[in-house]
Amino acid sequence: MSQADEHRFPCPNCGADYRFDPAHGTLSCDHCGNTEKIEGTGRQQSAIKELDFRQALQSLLPAAEIEETRVITCSSCGAQVEFSEETHAAECPFCATPVVTGTGTHRHIKPKALLPFQIEERAAHAEMNNWLGRLWFAPNGLREYARKGRKLQGIYVPYWTYDADTNSQYSGQRGTYYYVTRTVRVDGKTQQRQERKIRWSSASGRVARFFDDVLVLASHSLPKSYTDALEPWDLSLLEPYQVEYLAGMRAEGYQVALDEGFHEARAKMDRIIERDVKFDIGGDVQRIQRLDTQVADVTFKHILLPVWMAAYKYRGKTYRFVVNGQSGRVQGERPYSAWKIAFAALFALTAALIIGYLAAQNG
Repeated sequence: MSQADEHRFPCPNCGADYRFDPAHGTLSCDHCGNTEKIEGTGRQQSAIKELDFRQALQSLLPAAEIEETRVITCSSCGAQVEFSEETHAAECPFCATPVVTGTGTHRHIKPKALLPFQIEERAAHAEMNNWLGRLWFAPNGLREYARKGRKLQGIYVPYWTYDADTNSQYSGQRGTYYYVTRTVRVDGKTQQRQERKIRWSSASGRVARFFDDVLVLASHSLPKSYTDALEPWDLSLLEPYQVEYLAGMRAEGYQVALDEGFHEARAKMDRIIERDVKFDIGGDVQRIQRLDTQVADVTFKHILLPVWMAAYKYRGKTYRFVVNGQSGRVQGERPYSAWKIAFAALFALTAALIIGYLAAQNG
């Protein structure tokens, strides 16, 4: 289930809302300029405690690790969004559809850590405009609408990370290249050629690996292809979760269940284990015939990663752009202008005809 909550902190000087300032890592008041340090900033990663995976599946986590929130549902994209009690109408941050608040609650695991925004909204908007400028085939109207549209929304997107100890036994074959000389006739002439062959031998053994922070997206609100393309994230900069980092931002809750996320994490682990096994087998090529992996001491944490996002309605369709709030990497939907494509095709055809004509004249 997913939800987003706008967190507010009043400035003690003027009563206006603080917002988190990525440039300085503080709370900042746009009205009077007052700033306030976030206590505990820069704490060591040792302060971020992993949780036991099996305990969570058996609903045995301590009560302090669980929270319950009030949610509404977007009728357009299905995202469930959390707003404050005094909010009665808003716009879905994921598809720009107006939504009216309803009732309902969602019980979920609290975030354990987050990556604070490091890029300001103004810089993220500039990155998005640069990205749009390279999309020559996008309609001019959309590019102008996006450039002149509203500000980007800062959203913390939910992820799971998994740690695990693995021990794998395997059996297979090691292939070594060797070459034989063949005599062949080509166009009536005798030639000698080298033919590559493979000599196979049996191989077996064991590999072990500890996996740390295998990252899995825990949301369906954004296309996974976009969020995957925003990687990499520098998780060494994770901070223990504090709600002050969410001032002026939104924080989406997870839709992907903990056990469902582990299936994806396990698939990532298996690909790396298979690579380890092939390296251990050695030779030029490898065959894996049996691979048994034991997984132990699985732990996890729920984390939030920063994304600047804009959802624009243009000619009845929603277009979304996302910017990595740490690195500035941009991804988004690519609409195409039919007349620009037709013009480009006509230009290419004309150029080809001119080149052909000049070649014929010179020939």
